[in-house]
Amino acid sequence: MKSDTQPGKSFPLGATYKSEGVNFCIFSKNCQAVELLFFNDADDTEPIQVFRLDSKINKTFYYWHIFIPSVKEGQLYGYRVYGNYSPEDGNLFDGSKLLLDPYAKSIAVGKNYDRHKAKQYGVENAAYAMKSVVINSQAYNWEGDKPLQIPYSKSIIYELHVAGFTKHTNSGVSKNLRGTYLGLIEKIPYLKELGITAVELLPVHQFDHQDAPNGVNYWGYSPIGFFSPHHSYGTSNDPVKTVSEFKDMVKALHKAGIEVILDVVYNHTSEGGITGVTQCFKGYGPGAYYTLNNNNDFSDFTGCGNSLNANHSIVRRMIMDSLNYWVSEMHIDGFRFDLASVLSRDENGIPLENPPILWEIESEPILAGTKVIAEAWDAAGLYQVGSFIGDKWSEWNGKYRDDVRRFMKSDKLLAGGVVQKILGSPDLFYGINRDPNRSINFVTCHDGFTLNDLVSYNEKHNELNEENNRDGMNENFSWNCGVEGDTDDENIDRLRLRQIKNFFTILMVSQGTPMLLMGDEVRRTQNGNNNAYCQDNEISWFDWNLVKENDGLLRFVKTLINDFFKKFKILHEDRFWEDAQRDKTPHITWHGTQIGKPDWGENSHSIAFTLGKPNAKEYLHVMVNAYWEDLDFELPLFHKRPVGKWKKIIDTAETSPKDIIPIKDAEITKTNTITLKDRSIVVLLSEGL
Repeated sequence: MKSDTQPGKSFPLGATYKSEGVNFCIFSKNCQAVELLFFNDADDTEPIQVFRLDSKINKTFYYWHIFIPSVKEGQLYGYRVYGNYSPEDGNLFDGSKLLLDPYAKSIAVGKNYDRHKAKQYGVENAAYAMKSVVINSQAYNWEGDKPLQIPYSKSIIYELHVAGFTKHTNSGVSKNLRGTYLGLIEKIPYLKELGITAVELLPVHQFDHQDAPNGVNYWGYSPIGFFSPHHSYGTSNDPVKTVSEFKDMVKALHKAGIEVILDVVYNHTSEGGITGVTQCFKGYGPGAYYTLNNNNDFSDFTGCGNSLNANHSIVRRMIMDSLNYWVSEMHIDGFRFDLASVLSRDENGIPLENPPILWEIESEPILAGTKVIAEAWDAAGLYQVGSFIGDKWSEWNGKYRDDVRRFMKSDKLLAGGVVQKILGSPDLFYGINRDPNRSINFVTCHDGFTLNDLVSYNEKHNELNEENNRDGMNENFSWNCGVEGDTDDENIDRLRLRQIKNFFTILMVSQGTPMLLMGDEVRRTQNGNNNAYCQDNEISWFDWNLVKENDGLLRFVKTLINDFFKKFKILHEDRFWEDAQRDKTPHITWHGTQIGKPDWGENSHSIAFTLGKPNAKEYLHVMVNAYWEDLDFELPLFHKRPVGKWKKIIDTAETSPKDIIPIKDAEITKTNTITLKDRSIVVLLSEGL
């Protein structure tokens, strides 16, 4: 050890920058020796310095640490950790592997990076490995920026991929900024005009882009650094600059009134199973970081080869430190937890009644104003939608997606289920101390068909993924409207467009927080691929030519969000609508094609309901015809006389611009019945109170 180094401290974990130097600290319980290596470049074959830590000086309990003076921000580093290599005992120490710091605030990836070099035991991989980077977290000027804390009741989430949003050559984004954090900034006016209040970003934690069967991990669900923004979304190879550019993006979105929610993957890593690669956690001792079975093999509840041992004290602390870092230092507004049910399992994989990590997230004061959203299931069959723990958590409502899809394609036995979903899913959430907006309602997301493909394909078409079309969901509840894929039949295309508008409309008249998928508003297609995780190409990218080609649909969605959803207070209640008509109580009254006679039976394909908020003088009447023929609907009368004059403001069967009409321009209905075209939705507004 160099004479000018100091023993260092066992806290904080990671590389902690100070003006006088940097404290380095990692956890490893059973290792025998640790070396800290410095590099000048991400592709360096040899380190420029090696610091061998002395177990008598640089170790406190299971923590290895050292303070090195005069280290500058941007210094590249990594660890070699030595110990027994006996997979049968769960020990995988391999001193030939350069390991990432689990707490690295940035990660450098060189042009020679090769995932496979990290696999074979005893083979040196420093020249081909990712490298950790020292970051001064306090250097950035936030200009007074703070997380926005927009209530769920006022939120509209837009799920997007940072790179795919602007990577297309027709994006209009500066060439050197396409597919980057800064490129997204150039598209903020589009997001603002659309009317969304939050972007939910597919994973931006550093992931291994080579971790996929065909060598391209596009989505990013293969994390290896829970504190580092993904390197390739920066504009250069400078890992310090990448961190600043991420912060620039967050700050710019906040200035536009748009929250930033991160899709986080605290359930597995890119290291695969016991015979997989050694990049980080595995090399420090897998027993702490991963769930092992009785044979000391990796348990897999994620479908990705391993499962993080989230309720182990070390991993639990790392997850909490990561979340707190992204909120405190990166100003993130919320998190969507991928396969969150994995986090409810104990060290043996058994579901816990009170999982420590989930309760810590629930009660952490730093996260008190932060949105936390669970994908409340995992790949091993644990499904917890409606039963996820605590008061704080919101949940992706997969049952909303399935019921609405099936009802709108005229399946039987769905009317009653859709009624529950319109009500904010009280069948799932009522009585567990959550308001209805904790249900994150969606019809499409990254995982599955786009909205255009949902109405254009009966079957998935994933052949380009090179997995013989075995991957991706088989049960999509989609309907191609008569022809598989592209068609020149104008009648079929009109029906598809009508179905798309139906899905958007029912999403916006349901209690709960609506979530849209990137590009659905302009009919983005993946050509029937419902699992485009490995398609970093035009299959997945936002095609900005569609903005002009589908300007009528885009107008419909913008108006639906800005002049409908945001306007009516009845759509922003923080309690379930009451099925009553008390004087001043926001309420809902159910009907069928006849007023006061709802039909939710086996063969029903129609729903109608009236929403009333007397204090706001708001009355909306919604009619849904999911039948394959036209239906006549009666219009409501109150106490034998109209509350006011009904104006038709939405009719999904009409062509643009008549499909959604500004209130001042809407015509008054002159009859007590209205005919809804097959598979269409009409919304009326009562005025003159």
